[in-house]
Amino acid sequence: MVWPPLCARLATPTPSGSGGSGRSDASHVTRRGRGRGRGHVAAGAGPGAGGRAGRCRGGCGGCGACGARESRPVPGAAALGPLLSLAALRVRGGLRPGAGPGRGDSNSGCLGDTQFCFRFRRSPGRKVSLCCFLDQLDRDLPVYLKRDSAYYYGYVYFRQVRDKSLKRGYFQKSLVLISKLPYVHLFRTMLKQMAPEYFEKSEAFLEAVCSDIDHWPPPVPGKVLQLPIMGFIMKLRIPTYRDKPGTTPIVQNMHQADAQISMALPTVHEVDLFRCFCPVFFHIQMLWELVLLGEPLVVMAPSPAESSETVLALVSCISPLKYCSDFRPYFTIHDSEFKEYTTRTQAPPSVILGVTNPFFAKTLQHWPHIIRIGDIKLPGEVPKQVKVKKLKNLKTLDSKPGVYTSYKPYLNKDEEIVKQLQKGVQQKRPTEAQSVILRRYFLELTESFIIPLERYVASLMPLQKCISPWKSPPQLRQFSQDDFMKTLEKAGPQLTSGLKGDWIGLYRHFLKSPNFDGWFRSRQKEMTQKLEALHLEALCNEVRKITWFSGVRSTLR
Repeated sequence: MVWPPLCARLATPTPSGSGGSGRSDASHVTRRGRGRGRGHVAAGAGPGAGGRAGRCRGGCGGCGACGARESRPVPGAAALGPLLSLAALRVRGGLRPGAGPGRGDSNSGCLGDTQFCFRFRRSPGRKVSLCCFLDQLDRDLPVYLKRDSAYYYGYVYFRQVRDKSLKRGYFQKSLVLISKLPYVHLFRTMLKQMAPEYFEKSEAFLEAVCSDIDHWPPPVPGKVLQLPIMGFIMKLRIPTYRDKPGTTPIVQNMHQADAQISMALPTVHEVDLFRCFCPVFFHIQMLWELVLLGEPLVVMAPSPAESSETVLALVSCISPLKYCSDFRPYFTIHDSEFKEYTTRTQAPPSVILGVTNPFFAKTLQHWPHIIRIGDIKLPGEVPKQVKVKKLKNLKTLDSKPGVYTSYKPYLNKDEEIVKQLQKGVQQKRPTEAQSVILRRYFLELTESFIIPLERYVASLMPLQKCISPWKSPPQLRQFSQDDFMKTLEKAGPQLTSGLKGDWIGLYRHFLKSPNFDGWFRSRQKEMTQKLEALHLEALCNEVRKITWFSGVRSTLR
């Protein structure tokens, strides 16, 4: 069984910003089984030479396993995939562009072990394996966990250590896992267990890991899954759309004694929200508005880990609403969309970028909202209040940490959440508890905002008496911005939120955003399907009546 589509990249990166030297592995491991997949191998020059990945010999778009764009940097070399079954596996070494922090892509040497993730577009026109299976799983997932067929995620474990035996004094290697599933915490946990062992034991060890994954049960939402890997078992539960927002049922099961369970994951997708927002938590409400409205936003961080975690935290802060624009947890000068996203000939797109390269401080200076993150401090330290700064003051990545924007929030600042979090820091409240408080705050804020919209959109549904078996299914009434605004006076967010401010202005801005467009299309599709189901039910009932009357008439004759 496969967790589709799941593949790993064994990466030997080219020298990074620290000036290290990569080590090239040329070993080959071949394993054959019942699967139909072929190993994909691509070749090309490293980022230091300014090269791109070559055309994949396996016939995909260039990524080696799953149709990544040819210019996506990946630190070195071999791929596992396309993996209709992980039993069909080929691993091969060879130097190629890196997805780890490559030359000039990072403002940090990243010495030691680093974990981060990136997101990239799938090659257009490429067929996706197991799409029917994925669609079936998607139906039971909450909207914010549904896969986006146009994108893949790359989860990276990168190691860079000093090694005098190598020409330039550094050993560098990465293990990169590619998946369509946004299960950040799960894959991060996997790589944390796998990568150190792989660096010591190489491809033969990865063979055994792939064999374990090959026996995993399907990733069915709502079921408690037990996943064997490397001699222990991970226990987890994938959320469903039926779950009450903000709850994690698996936590209750973790207290049960079970000698076979080595690791129980409280979540498959959530990041440490408080740790990510700690450097800017005085501005969390403004950042929530910017993400809600789909505003162009750049996160400038000192390392890929802090960049990717902060971007993922921003995207999740409007949950259970889905963020419908593009977001790149770790964006580099090697990405295919570099020119598209940095051009000054048009307005910045609705996208959240996480970057580390000092070059972006100048290239993206025209973007309207920039978050400059310093080194993330320990949870026990009380953050200093940092004022919102003007964009003209941001000249280099060495500028002081803070939020650079001219944006004026629609809502008044909620001082209570700031005091609550500050008190937690002073009392040394665990960061997990702080994250729960912050996640609950964002959830209640988003629900207060979205409930009036849900209520109005539900009123666009035709009445049941309008559904006739003798007519076509009735159509939904058109969404009217003016009619919706009129409902806010008596049934607005004031019913569930004590926050004051220009809620009307916030709604007007939101109705023009990609997030509203994505949300409304989803609701429209759901209601249309409901209407069609009710119409079909009315038809079936009418057929039963006709059949019954025909039977009675035949009996009387």
